[in-house]
Amino acid sequence: MRPRERALVLGLPALSDAELVAIMVGSGAQGEGALDVARRLLDAVDGDLHALGRCDPLRLRSIRGIGDARAVRIGAAMELGRRRMGREEPVPQRITRAGDIVRRFRPKLLDLDVEEFWVLALSRANTPIADLLVSRGGQSGTVVDPKVVFRKALSVRASAVVLVHNHPSGNPNPSAADRKLTDDLFKAGQTLDLPVLDHIIIAGVGHFSFADHRLL
Repeated sequence: MRPRERALVLGLPALSDAELVAIMVGSGAQGEGALDVARRLLDAVDGDLHALGRCDPLRLRSIRGIGDARAVRIGAAMELGRRRMGREEPVPQRITRAGDIVRRFRPKLLDLDVEEFWVLALSRANTPIADLLVSRGGQSGTVVDPKVVFRKALSVRASAVVLVHNHPSGNPNPSAADRKLTDDLFKAGQTLDLPVLDHIIIAGVGHFSFADHRLL
């Protein structure tokens, strides 16, 4: 049976990754079936669905058999998956643990192929005031200016902040530079009476919390 027929008979969970992508591809081209195109697309990302989610339409179109319409269709499916992830579990109005922050920021950062550094500004009651983008860099890092971090936080009258950034590599463990930056910002926050409550690194489906690891 073709993937669409198998989906109708067996249900979507029974299908392989290639079969699900083949349904998005729709039809084959130049003597190939949709499944052949789907397998070639997955081979191009080493079978990594997170890597597929990071592909923009231009990257998808570079795969033989993927044109504009198919590239947009696949990208739209990936975007719907990200949005669903962000809405499956409501984010609490009051931040009490690292998981609350991860649920808030993972949809923003999950499939990025560059690093972004954000600040979550909090009120005295630990309710979110604003998500503040501080910097955007490359795959291996981004430059963070402490003056920008605290200027942005003070501009929205934050009483405390949480630092958040992503690791496109998928490895959530902090680098030496991450540790030094966290220490510098933590000390600066103490001086300004604007405490840094945590620093969360989001990497794929994993994350690292400095507070949970008692590194603050």
